[in-house]
Amino acid sequence: MTTLFFQASLIILAFVTLLWIWSIFIKNVSIVDIFWGFGFVVVNAFYVFMSGELNDRKTLILILVTIWGLRLTFYLAYRNIGKGEDFRYQEFRRKFGPERYWWLSFFQVFLLQGALIMIVSLPLLGISSSTSSGTLNVLDYIGMLVWLIGFAFEAGGDFQLARFKSNSGNQGKVLQTGFWKYTRHPNYFGDAAVWWAYAIFSVAAGSYWQIIGSILMTILIIKVSGVSLLERTLKDTKPQYKDYIQKTSSFFPWFPKK
Repeated sequence: MTTLFFQASLIILAFVTLLWIWSIFIKNVSIVDIFWGFGFVVVNAFYVFMSGELNDRKTLILILVTIWGLRLTFYLAYRNIGKGEDFRYQEFRRKFGPERYWWLSFFQVFLLQGALIMIVSLPLLGISSSTSSGTLNVLDYIGMLVWLIGFAFEAGGDFQLARFKSNSGNQGKVLQTGFWKYTRHPNYFGDAAVWWAYAIFSVAAGSYWQIIGSILMTILIIKVSGVSLLERTLKDTKPQYKDYIQKTSSFFPWFPKK
């Protein structure tokens, strides 16, 4: 297991280093966000194919992670390419100065994201490095159900939001229909659910401590770069959002308050 993790880490290090060099030329650190989902596809594929003979569970997890990761990669590419650098990175660039940020961004953004990919993907390592037979059991089917729910909320929420934003008449308004009627962050909830599905698969394979990757992902989504950060921004930029907060669940889907 340790050898697999170390080898995968070197692969991710190579990827983020090449991305960092590219970001210097185009002066846009945002390209790292597009790599996020694809990074897990790369790591998981490496774990699956380098850990020995394929079994039912490893085949299933290869399919699910690839679908999830490529969907996220293409969506973020569609959303970000041609839109300039994200405001978060622009703020960092102003704070540290362009003469320093070109090299500082390697450690603050690219190397950090590479390290997070490796830690978050621990359930995937637990699945592939397991010595169990790989025959699917009850927990695996529960994991599949959780994954399907999570993927529906994440992909469906992203699709509905993209369609909402494409209508110029919705500028400044708040999306409150579809998945967004039941949670203010269906895409983030769905993402967390997908990673808890991977944790369930890991436990089904007999790998327990590796679920810390799913725990870390949930913390990142809720407290660091997801819900918390976006809520602060939306409260200041969209007056309707305060009313939306009063009647709609923050994270876990639930019926809106009247």
